Amino acid sequence: MEKQIRENREGDARTKSPALYALIIGAAAGAIWGLLRWLAVALNFTKVPQAFLADPWMKRAALNTIWWHLAGLGLFIVMSVIAAYAYWLLLGKLSGPWPGLWFGLVWWIALFWWIGPVAGAVAPIKTIGWNSIFAELCLYLAWGLFIGYSFAFEFHDEAAREPAKEGSGGQPQPAS
Repeated sequence: MEKQIRENREGDARTKSPALYALIIGAAAGAIWGLLRWLAVALNFTKVPQAFLADPWMKRAALNTIWWHLAGLGLFIVMSVIAAYAYWLLLGKLSGPWPGLWFGLVWWIALFWWIGPVAGAVAPIKTIGWNSIFAELCLYLAWGLFIGYSFAFEFHDEAAREPAKEGSGGQPQPAS
């Protein structure tokens, strides 16, 4: 029985599909950080609407309904899944927290300095105010850290792959 448990534990750590994992992590990141972003919008920490990703195609006044708030959450989840796949393909071999933080910063720069204002999704950075800038920056840094560290922990955690010592019952042995 113990041998079977050890084989399952080792097999799970080595055979997890990175593509499926990217989908799961992206959906989780989108849901968690999208809901926190929704809270930041509700508490007026940011002036950027919840459904800002739909702003280029919809009138801004229409984005302030509950249905568009939910659609904004859905779009944030879709964006997070795309981001998780991008992280896996571009930075998946890196470990530690720094790649995730840089990843979140790059997404924030892209959405709030470059693509967002050009596409009309967000107002120019000079006009959204310092509260919005810092709230969104912190959110995207934490979001990127979540995605990056999730990959690093899952695919670079070598301690979890070490076999348990015989007779230990899966418990760690004290150093001798």
